[in-house]
Amino acid sequence: MQDHVAFAYALSGPGKGRKLSGDAEISAALHSEDLAWLHLQADHPEADEWIDRHLAYLDPSIRDALTERQTRPRTLHLGEGVLVILRGINLNAGADPEDMVSIRLYADPARIVSLSRRPVRSVEALAQLVGAGRGPERAGSFLADLVEELTDRIEVQVADLEMRADELETRTIEAPQGESRPEVADQRLELSELRRFLSPQREAVRDLARGQLPWLTEGDTRKIGEQLDQLTRVTETLEAMREQLATIRDEIEGARADRLNRNLYVLSVISAVFLPLGFLTGLMGINLAGMPGAEWTPAFWVFSAGLVGVSAGVLGVLKAFDIL
Repeated sequence: MQDHVAFAYALSGPGKGRKLSGDAEISAALHSEDLAWLHLQADHPEADEWIDRHLAYLDPSIRDALTERQTRPRTLHLGEGVLVILRGINLNAGADPEDMVSIRLYADPARIVSLSRRPVRSVEALAQLVGAGRGPERAGSFLADLVEELTDRIEVQVADLEMRADELETRTIEAPQGESRPEVADQRLELSELRRFLSPQREAVRDLARGQLPWLTEGDTRKIGEQLDQLTRVTETLEAMREQLATIRDEIEGARADRLNRNLYVLSVISAVFLPLGFLTGLMGINLAGMPGAEWTPAFWVFSAGLVGVSAGVLGVLKAFDIL
């Protein structure tokens, strides 16, 4: 099979679950009445050309949308067909899960063409079901199952982030130290990346559920509606976590400010105590004739005792004015 073709399957008809190979066989399957699914490598240089050559019946804007480098989740209805662009959690090795992978697809009653630049675990899971003969046989059930696969993995990732945020909140309340700031920053960044795609994804799923496509059965619509409700809960959870992480950050910053103020307070008290002592020692240290006690042996000890008395007096004044 060509590098730009990740896989292709017959979803219905006598060859249900059969893997397709070769441009001619795949193209014929996509033009037949039986449902077929083709998944392309979106960043392969031949993918764009393949779509233009074998899917010329699609509107040029749809063909461009399928291979566009930058995408956002959306749904566009086109007669009996639909263009759907969604995002899935990035579970590839060495990748950040919140760096969500785009899955773009065109579907109508007889064909499904999907593309992604990187492997999507939800698409792979659906392909395994199809290859085992247990996959969807209609375009409507395919879309419902794909949305469910994507949403389930999104919910798991958000639940993990929520658990880590709760643990961070507990640690911060017990000991609000500045060492947690990098972790707060990382979680806020992860949250921002998820919110960036999940809000439009919720709207895309809503448009898909309300599109009233003739090949979407009541069961398909109900299943997609459940995933919409699940996405809504996830989005609301992210909004709550946004406020939670902001509160944690404020708590850490407040603790740092309190610690700084306490240190400045100690330095201020020390300065207040030693200010008169510095003045007196400087005054008594001038090398001029006539200094009192210069010829008196116990003068140093008397003067030192006086400094202690001055220090006690300063501390007493600070305490009297409720500064200490």
